[in-house]
Order: sequence, then C-alpha cells, then structure tokens
Amino acid sequence: MFSTDIGIDLGTATVLVYIKGRGVVLTEPSVVAFDRDTNKILAIGEEARRMIGRTPYNIVAIRPLRHGVISDYTVTEKMLKHFVNKAVGRHRFGKLNVSICVPSGVTEVEKKAVEDAAYTIGAKRVAIIEEPIAAAIGAGLDITKPCGNMVVDIGGGTTDIAVISLGGTVVSASIKVAGDDFDEAITRYLRKNKNVIIGARTAEEIKLNIGSAYRRPESIAMNVKGRGAASGLPKTIAVTSEETEEAFREPTSQIVDAIQRVFEKTPPELAADIASNGIILTGGGSQLWGLEELIEEKTGIRTLTAENPKTAVAIGTGKYVEVIDTMK
Repeated sequence: MFSTDIGIDLGTATVLVYIKGRGVVLTEPSVVAFDRDTNKILAIGEEARRMIGRTPYNIVAIRPLRHGVISDYTVTEKMLKHFVNKAVGRHRFGKLNVSICVPSGVTEVEKKAVEDAAYTIGAKRVAIIEEPIAAAIGAGLDITKPCGNMVVDIGGGTTDIAVISLGGTVVSASIKVAGDDFDEAITRYLRKNKNVIIGARTAEEIKLNIGSAYRRPESIAMNVKGRGAASGLPKTIAVTSEETEEAFREPTSQIVDAIQRVFEKTPPELAADIASNGIILTGGGSQLWGLEELIEEKTGIRTLTAENPKTAVAIGTGKYVEVIDTMK
C-alpha cells in the first residue's frame, strides 16, 4: 500500500509520465545533448531539443530511441532517470511501480532492454504493455468486453495498429512510419521541388501549422526559411497546404495500407464490431489535419481521433494494471 504507481510512454519523439492520482505530470522531448569529447550530458528534454541543428562540432543532440526501441541504452537510462526524478520528486512515496509501453512489434530482447532500463531507475515492479492496448485504455475504450475495437496509434517513430477484444490483442501490426517520417517527407519534397534545404525543426513547424493529409476546403500557406541547395545562401519560400498533402502522400498511404492489411486478418465478427464502433486514432501523429478523412475515405469506416491523443498512451499505461486487475 506504500507505493508510487507511474506509467511511462517512452516515445521516439516524446516521453510522457503519468502518476496515479495526479494524471500526466511530465511531457518532454526524447532528446539528450552531450559533449562528444568528454561524454558528459549537457541537457535533457526541451533544453536539449532547442540545441538540435545549432550546436558546435563537439556537442551532439540525439534521440536515444529509434522507431520506438532503445538505440542507445546508456543514454536512455540516464534520460529515463532524469525524467522520473523530475516527475516524481518529493511526491515519491514508498516503492516505485512502473508500467512502461513498447510498440506491438518489438522483440523479446528489445522488451528486456526497456524492462532493465526501468529497473535501473529504482522500480520494484515493472509491467511492459503494448502501445495499442495502452492507447485504447487511455482513449476511454472498455477493452474488457468481448467486442472488437481498432486502435491506430501514430507516434514519432512507429504506427501501431491493433484489434482488441477481451483485454488482449487479436490482430496487430507495427510499421516504422509515423510522425518523424512526415517531417522527413517535407524535407525531401522541398529539396526536390523547391531546391531548398530545411532543418528538422522547420519541417515539424510546417507539419503542425499547415500540414495536410487530405485536401483542405481553402488553401493555406506559410513562409519558410532555409538554405538554397545550389547557392548555399539563406532563402525564404512560401509553402502551401496542397504541397504538404503531396509530400505526405507516401507515408500516409503506407499507414492506410497497414490498416487494410490488419482488416484482412480480422475475424468477421470483430470486423463487424469495428464497422459499428469506428476506428480510433491516438498519438501525436494522429493530429495531422485530414488524417481522419483520408482513412475514412479509403476504408469506408468512420474514423475518430481520441479526445487527448498525445497523452492517451501515457494515461492507458498508468491505468493498465488496475484495468487488468478488474478483469481478473
């Protein structure tokens, strides 16, 4: 009874920490800046994110997670410890119980790496949860019933699609196409079609401000600063929402194709449930304008975005244990 229960959404782009009784208490970018000469960590989270693309040679700002899995164990461990201490702080009470989510397609070795990282921060009990299950709980779905629900969680590094019934995954797929790929698609498009090179942060700003997965009723545009590919000099250009729609066509098509493949493997009874209940979108990547409309047009099934898509996985991760205990 003397414990602190937390849920961690260990995302490629963002780490969120949920504490039972307090909700989501921390949202920070999954970025660490360190000095490559001394290996000393200089900044973690938002402070480190502001350094991306603006550091001298000896300082490197990196993401220690790639496509939802740990690519640099030591740095991930330090980042996780920093975020948990920052989130829990003086509210830490007794032993620490940690629930942490992973993409549905990870291997046992990758799961073990996440579990070990959680134990190094002082956890006494660790539960590893698949992202779609956590997303469904966080979106307010009752996963304990014998009824099919489809959740599409679009994060920074992976898109996880799952059909859930009776508290478990019936059919699932995980593809390494998500929010980061939207940013990279814009960068490639502008270099190829406008002969302008932009940074990752600028690409993300374009995505958030005018990015479109589906044709908007009215075109919108924004001015973007970059570097001319031929001249190497600073250059300002106008980018329209139609151009972002064209840039996003490849990654959004891959997500729609993955959804359709999951449907092909879904038992008929559960498919009928999904046709009635609709497809639920979660994750930061699901906030791309027009994604609901695109998926609905391609599948013919009503598509909805969760009320709080960015925090759904973190909330569901924190509530997972009590939901499963209720089932038992």
